[in-house]
Amino acid sequence: MAVTADDLHAALDSIETTLRPATDCDWTTPKGTGESDCWRTSEHLGDCLLCYAAQLVAQPTTRYVRFEAAADKAASPAEVLEFAVAGGRILAATVRTAAPDVRAYHPTGMSDPEGFAGMGCVEVLVHGEDIARGLGLHLDPPPDVCARVLARMFPHSSADISGIDPWTALLWATDRTDLPGSQRQSGWRWRAAPLDA
Repeated sequence: MAVTADDLHAALDSIETTLRPATDCDWTTPKGTGESDCWRTSEHLGDCLLCYAAQLVAQPTTRYVRFEAAADKAASPAEVLEFAVAGGRILAATVRTAAPDVRAYHPTGMSDPEGFAGMGCVEVLVHGEDIARGLGLHLDPPPDVCARVLARMFPHSSADISGIDPWTALLWATDRTDLPGSQRQSGWRWRAAPLDA
């Protein structure tokens, strides 16, 4: 049930397929994540994914690598989506080539390549969903990818999500939807550290 670079590619394919038809729309008006619009959410996604790749390459133990990636301010919706997807593909390539014993800083624990792949998948799917909702679209990622990501990144929630559709469960674990009979996830956190740590 390991999360791999292939899972990250599948997550990226899912958001690209869903969002690309709406790249002729204005992404500066619809709401994306939090107070950000869809354009800024896509830019944030690209920055996150490149940051995770940098962590695996530099392997700092107490902080993030000191940089910030940003899309060109004149980038169209298609180009800012391309920026996000490129960041994800760079992370996938980095995960694929990193030794399994590599560890790097994340505020939720020293993470391994699988953890960074899992965090990348969560970022891609959750922020992809935020953008899709803002544009009136429906994201439907592969259930097997969602199930692996849930098992790796949210093992503490396994009892709450047993028997639930994996995509719905991932949205619940990241405070994007309610589950009847389950407490709302506010201030949610994933597990970055390896499960055997």
